[in-house]
Amino acid sequence: MKLRALHPDTDFDRIRSWITNERDHAMWCAGRFRYPLDRDNFLTVLSETAQRTGDIPFVAAADDNQAIGFLCYSPGRDSGKGKLKFVIVDPACRGKGVAQEMLRLVLSRAFADPDTKCVSLIVFSENPRAKRCYEKAGFTEQKTDAAPFMYGEESWNRCSMVTER
Repeated sequence: MKLRALHPDTDFDRIRSWITNERDHAMWCAGRFRYPLDRDNFLTVLSETAQRTGDIPFVAAADDNQAIGFLCYSPGRDSGKGKLKFVIVDPACRGKGVAQEMLRLVLSRAFADPDTKCVSLIVFSENPRAKRCYEKAGFTEQKTDAAPFMYGEESWNRCSMVTER
């Protein structure tokens, strides 16, 4: 596996196919992208976020260069605090170590910058599988904000996690 730049023409349809219902979509992006995932909205949000925070979209690619994972990494500019967003893996690849390898690769890239002290992410507590995955990758819980996100009548807790150099 390798991390490479997002190629919208070949990657978008694959990424879109990984999100099969509105709840999973909300769990993945907290409503930052429209549902169902739309190419123009996806690229616009990524572009606006990149301009605002420096986010870099990456694809985890298999040996055949097909996308099997996606995430954005913000190097944190001058703060030394990187941030991961929009982490998702092809459902057919889940439970096979793909997420762990993708996280290992992006963290290796992040910590190659000597100014990067830590990398953080946010996961909903109601997504225990993702939270366990991040813990296995070395992230620890910093704090949990009680019920800041509403999905329908559900109230989801937001868990901030961090890993340090």
